[in-house]
Amino acid sequence: MAKTIEITELALRDAHQSLLATRMALEDMLPACEDIDQAGYWSVECWGGATFDACIRFLNEDPWERLRTFRRLLPNSRLQMLLRGQNLLGYRHYEDSVVDRFVDKAAENGMDVFRVFDALNDLRNIRHSVQAVRRNGKHAQGTICYTVSPLHTVQGFVDMARGLVDMGCDSLCIKDMAALLKPQPAYDIVKGIKEACGEAVRVHVHTHATTGVTLVSLMKAIEAGADCVDTAISSLSLGPGHNPTESLVEMLEGTDFATRVDKARLHRIKDHFDAVRPRYREFMSNITGVDTDIFDSQIPGGMISNMESQLKQQKAAHRLKEVLAEVPNVRRDAGYPPLVTPSSQIVGTQAVFNVMMGRYKAMSGEFADLMLGYYGSTSGERDPEVMALATRQSGKAPITERPADLLEPEWQTLRDTAVALPGCDGSDEDVLTYAMFPQVGAKFFETRAAGPRNLGHAPDAADAGQPAVPPVERRKGPVRSEVVYEVKLNGRSHRVSVAPAD
Repeated sequence: MAKTIEITELALRDAHQSLLATRMALEDMLPACEDIDQAGYWSVECWGGATFDACIRFLNEDPWERLRTFRRLLPNSRLQMLLRGQNLLGYRHYEDSVVDRFVDKAAENGMDVFRVFDALNDLRNIRHSVQAVRRNGKHAQGTICYTVSPLHTVQGFVDMARGLVDMGCDSLCIKDMAALLKPQPAYDIVKGIKEACGEAVRVHVHTHATTGVTLVSLMKAIEAGADCVDTAISSLSLGPGHNPTESLVEMLEGTDFATRVDKARLHRIKDHFDAVRPRYREFMSNITGVDTDIFDSQIPGGMISNMESQLKQQKAAHRLKEVLAEVPNVRRDAGYPPLVTPSSQIVGTQAVFNVMMGRYKAMSGEFADLMLGYYGSTSGERDPEVMALATRQSGKAPITERPADLLEPEWQTLRDTAVALPGCDGSDEDVLTYAMFPQVGAKFFETRAAGPRNLGHAPDAADAGQPAVPPVERRKGPVRSEVVYEVKLNGRSHRVSVAPAD
């Protein structure tokens, strides 16, 4: 019998984060939820990563309400989120009791699978989150951030996998955030993990599509024993995004592997996002094809767009090539960290500083902290001269202990500050929103009552007359579950829920 390969669908989170700057509003996802729920996915990634920040910064949406809505509309699905270990969804380390509260509330509001990673692959920064997930009876997925450097080897990734299994993770994920995972390493790492940790250990593989080789990498990972792969529905795929779900399904036909997804449901999901995507044209990535230069620079597409924006603000967009050449140097000096949030932003910003002002003439506080161990340990040794500069500029001494061990209990202080803010409802969820993003969260509490806003716009004539949202199909037979409609009146969107009669 063919082995069933499971699929995690990314349309509701990483797909639009990678292609549309995380701007997709909840109302544009809701009509696809019934088909997504019935399509046969292993899990549906719908929360975490940058979506929490985008909800309160740009969309005036409560991210906790978004999660509760997905839980209600996807009753048959495992909901999955991306959690940055001790960073949670923010950009600093949080004290352990805050980590506990966040995981407790995410689980209570409907989250099932927590994909936990650390930007430096420091297991010490993952352990407490994994323990909190398991205490809640949820699925803890330990994550290996894949990267390439003179120090990163197949055996090193296998050893990390063994450490995650020993920690109690329910499954493992190889997370390739920059489309660097070539087919042979994909095979070797998955094979090595299965041999070292046992065939029963679930291995998931997450790749982006930017370099054009990773659909083959997924196939090799499957041949090596991978149990589940991440894909995005084709209308929200490719470029700096991910490989298309439908392509993965078709690729496996006629092999010793099969999926259990409903192709008719996939077609309807595709059509929905085909119609919605043009509304977000102004946020679309400029990377639309294949970029194999990433194999040399090892810079994720999102990081490049970030640096472009910084340089434009300095009226120095013409110096992008210099910055791209400086990134590998900064990364080497910092001990070869993987380039993923927040390390990618920290390294990229320092590369901009080095080009614009001279090497390490100015240093961001975050880069100084990275150099001195306040984000954790790296695979390689940090440059001692740059560490000395970091100490002089920051006034901090290097550390070797787990960064969170140096933090004082902060939950009560966060609560006292948050509940005094106008518009804060006093819930743990609001306190956590404030904890993740204090300034943005405070503004959000004041504007929340105005209701969410959709930054997309109606398609123009160039969109070939596609409706913004596909028409509602006439239902056959009795309605047995809640139906949610999106109604626009006087420019405002309203969600209308219709429950079946008894």
